[in-house]
Amino acid sequence: MKVSNFGRTASVLTVSAAAALGLAACGTDSAAPAGAPASTESSVTGTLSGAGASSQDAAMQAWIAGFGSANPQASIQYSPDGSGAGREALLAGGVQFAGSDAYLDEEETAGAAEVCGPDGAIHVPVYISPIAVAFNLPGITELNLDAETIAGIFRGEITAWNDQAIAAQNEAAKLPDTPITAVHRGDESGTTKNFTEYLAEAAPDKWTDPAAGEWPAGLPNGESASGTGGVISTVSSTEGGITYADASAAGSLGKVSVKVGDAYVPFSADAAALAVESSTPAAGEGRPEADMAMDLDRDTAESGAYPVVLVSYHVFCTSYEDQQTVDLVRAFGNYVVSDEGQSAASDAAGSAPLSDALRGKAETALETIKVRS
Repeated sequence: MKVSNFGRTASVLTVSAAAALGLAACGTDSAAPAGAPASTESSVTGTLSGAGASSQDAAMQAWIAGFGSANPQASIQYSPDGSGAGREALLAGGVQFAGSDAYLDEEETAGAAEVCGPDGAIHVPVYISPIAVAFNLPGITELNLDAETIAGIFRGEITAWNDQAIAAQNEAAKLPDTPITAVHRGDESGTTKNFTEYLAEAAPDKWTDPAAGEWPAGLPNGESASGTGGVISTVSSTEGGITYADASAAGSLGKVSVKVGDAYVPFSADAAALAVESSTPAAGEGRPEADMAMDLDRDTAESGAYPVVLVSYHVFCTSYEDQQTVDLVRAFGNYVVSDEGQSAASDAAGSAPLSDALRGKAETALETIKVRS
């Protein structure tokens, strides 16, 4: 799948699963054709409820505002509880869509068929973002690190900032002997899944645990915090701290440039998009034909690519119980992937817009969502 520039998203309106169930069927019988820009679909009404990835926070807020302005009788509610929580809520029937930084695994895919109808759920990529490896060392704003060194830090094997493994890659830096405090997500997280996937593929001799949304148990020299805001807050208040988080949240913390081939690549939206160009459709049974879940080449040697990247999805059912809900799901989905929606996300979160090719595939995928028979 060839893609060039991609978009990112975020959101923040909290809603309980009980409220989501109560609001689920609100809508109207009339809506513009699927695939039309949301700005022409002002007749849709009701509330669409979602939950999931906290990485989508800033972009979702922009989408909620933009969609609400174009569709004043409709609203979007989203609870940024983490990717795992979002997928669980969708599979429990508590929300109508999930935001997730990882696609459904085989067990979840089978579960989706029970909740969403025989064709299960469909992934639409809406937010492609670099994951920053961010640290707190006063006076140092940038460091170069390869995958093996990053893995050694997060495994607790490299415990001081002036360790030779770090110093050898940063000869000009005046590294202190400050202890390293590696901070990881304590909740199940798509960001953790993508980060550990990078470590497992790019440094397999050092990172021997499988990629997973939950941090491996038993690793020393670490602290945990909940959500993107939690790990950033912990590192910001901890001299010597280091973590991984969506780049839009890294703020004034120091940033790591990751070794790719013979060069060190700083994160950027364009560098993350370049890494995604070599992605392939996700394998596995039970995925609808139009599904857009993808696997990334974490061990790429592509010049200028930044492989510590997440692809965040909106996961929708392929069918809903009534046309009103289908109309609202399509309207919101098409707004998010539209030029207008991607521009709003770019302004809010610093993302690159979806390419025309990816947008077209997303619109086609959204058109397949139908009323359950």
